[in-house]
Amino acid sequence: MSTAGPGEPTATPANATASNWNIANALTVLRIALVPVFGWLLLADGGHEAPLRWWAAVVFVLAMATDRLDGQLARSRNLITDFGKLADPIADKALTGMAFIGLSIVGDLWWWVTVLVLVREIGVTLLRFVVIRHGVMPASRGGKLKTVLQAVALTMFLVPLGGWWAALAIAAMAAAVLVTVVTGVDYVLAARRLVAAPSRTPDSDAHGTAGPR
Repeated sequence: MSTAGPGEPTATPANATASNWNIANALTVLRIALVPVFGWLLLADGGHEAPLRWWAAVVFVLAMATDRLDGQLARSRNLITDFGKLADPIADKALTGMAFIGLSIVGDLWWWVTVLVLVREIGVTLLRFVVIRHGVMPASRGGKLKTVLQAVALTMFLVPLGGWWAALAIAAMAAAVLVTVVTGVDYVLAARRLVAAPSRTPDSDAHGTAGPR
């Protein structure tokens, strides 16, 4: 029985299913919509106009900031949805993917780095869809760390500065690439566990008699 008085809002049950139409998902969609804007600013005039590069960096940072904000809103307001679990990492990959490709196109980042990162990102995204009938694989803590490191490294590469700044950017990118590869392997192992989980039945857990081993 609700204890709310007449005209007072009642609390949403903790186990209620959140609607996909919520502010957290809207921010995720906004991040996706900013990808072409960012891409144009990065590639315009060959990518070497300092004012446009600064604007590209600003748009990139603002777009990445929505990643943290939508996650906080989803958790604090019980707005976590399957759409959000899938769309959030896809939005991250679209934005960072555009940054990697754009920086390689303008000659500021080695193509082998971009190819390695994109193979990992596309592979993990496809893996999510392959195993979705077994369950949704949300972004892990390692995956979030990877996103943060990539965001920092890419921002440093986007800012049109040289000298010691460029050296720091290379070091940051090296760390980001390492974590990207390691977490990619972790997602593959997580997918294997997710696929294997339904084969375990209560009877087999309790008695170990589900069949031959």
